[in-house]
Amino acid sequence: MNDVKTYDTEEELLAALKAGDRYACAELVRRYSPKLYRVTLRILGSEDEAEEALQEAFISACNKISSFRGDSQLGTWLYRVATNAALMRLRKRKEDHVSLDAPVETEEGTELPRNLADWRFDPYRVVLSGELREILEQAIQKLPDTLRVVFVLRELEGLSTLETAQALGISESATKVRLHRARMALRELLAPYLADVDSRWEYPTVA
Repeated sequence: MNDVKTYDTEEELLAALKAGDRYACAELVRRYSPKLYRVTLRILGSEDEAEEALQEAFISACNKISSFRGDSQLGTWLYRVATNAALMRLRKRKEDHVSLDAPVETEEGTELPRNLADWRFDPYRVVLSGELREILEQAIQKLPDTLRVVFVLRELEGLSTLETAQALGISESATKVRLHRARMALRELLAPYLADVDSRWEYPTVA
């Protein structure tokens, strides 16, 4: 018989990780790699770099599991580790460093995009065609890094505002502002493709 260990709850898995159980890290990878890979891929836009960032994230998580204090869910902490690994790779591409703690404009100080007239349509809540889905993914890659990571975690991965803030180590208010700015930027980028869409969809309120 195969000696396969199971961990029925997150608490059991976490305890096993902290105890140095040799099976626990493999189980961590099995449970969380699909979600975290989506995040690193959407941040980096490269399959090879996303896989490398994911590997770095799991190595870091398993080696530093003792630093996890339980202030958030284990999955939320892993999102933060994976996001940081991806952002580190972005930093290597650019002269200017990306900082999740950079000052954020308030919504009152945000200049709205130009191409928003008569839009009552949310392209993230409808079934998109293959072509439009590809256009959306390309538009996401054009967002500034600090806006892209918030949009990916909050809108595409479905984390709550609080979970997103915890994953990124920023305040909930900063998360809301960055999400607002990301949505507005994407609407402007997608306007040429969606301006003629007749839809009853109304844009959701940032929660």
